[in-house]
Amino acid sequence: MLLAVVIVAAWLGWALLLPIRPAQTRFVMLKPGLSTRHIAIELQANDVIRSWRAFLLYHYAVNRRSLKAGEYKFDDAESALTVHDRLIRGDVYVHTVVIPEGFTMFDIANAIQAAGLGSKQEFLSQAEHDVSLVHDLDPQATTLEGYLFPDTYGFTRTQTMQDIVGVMVRRFHQEAKQIGLNGDVHRLVTLASIVEKETAAPEERPLVAGVYLNRLQKGMALDADPTVIYAALLAGRYQGQITRADLLSSSAYNTYKNPGLPPGPVANPGKASLLAAMNPTKSDYLYFVSDNNGHHRFARTLDEHSHNVALYRRAVAGTQ
Repeated sequence: MLLAVVIVAAWLGWALLLPIRPAQTRFVMLKPGLSTRHIAIELQANDVIRSWRAFLLYHYAVNRRSLKAGEYKFDDAESALTVHDRLIRGDVYVHTVVIPEGFTMFDIANAIQAAGLGSKQEFLSQAEHDVSLVHDLDPQATTLEGYLFPDTYGFTRTQTMQDIVGVMVRRFHQEAKQIGLNGDVHRLVTLASIVEKETAAPEERPLVAGVYLNRLQKGMALDADPTVIYAALLAGRYQGQITRADLLSSSAYNTYKNPGLPPGPVANPGKASLLAAMNPTKSDYLYFVSDNNGHHRFARTLDEHSHNVALYRRAVAGTQ
């Protein structure tokens, strides 16, 4: 009997106390509803523990607290007791997803898919249909474009697509409250989204917003490239550059053909662009064009603008 006890003790020590390192990094997804026995078997199958039986014995004999579902990452030498403790604490793996300012919902869908959190089609379906999340701010919203706030997020694979979208929209609500976004939110966010796509220079954004408002007040077409690009994205034909067909498109988002703002946001603006739309710089500028150096040249007349366009083309030619 003593020998049997010694053998069992040695086996338990080997199975529970000696660390084991997987041959390669393992991501183990433990789905909700799995029994402790199934969890233990899954861990052994992934070379995370030595014996599912020893793991199960320890769980029921010493620590019967529930093991938490989720995705776990194993890339270091750990004992079965350490693994058990991690599952008790719910030390699940968090996927970091970076959403830069100006990402469209199509860009975000690709980022979500790349992080292994679901397909881009699932994300887009949620973003296109869960508009009730922003109806308190924008009853006119037909999708969540513009309200998926750019930020760095941490998501787990146990979160649903509805959860993920909800987190981004809640972040927008928080930011909107902090900066005092009110009034015609639909108009402001739409303008902010165009500003976001037009310039990466924070100091230029209020001036760009002011230019577009000047054009609107004079009944001029916005002639905003980001809206034409968005129309092509919606049609599934954008290939990285604007074509003549895009400029002639009958899409309501084509601001070369349709007066006024487009039907809705064309990207997800950050705080600076939202503030720019809320507090545009007053000027008599009506035009602007890139200087091919990260900023823009602004003009009051078409002649001035034509001169600036010529300078831009010359600068582009000089860098080719």
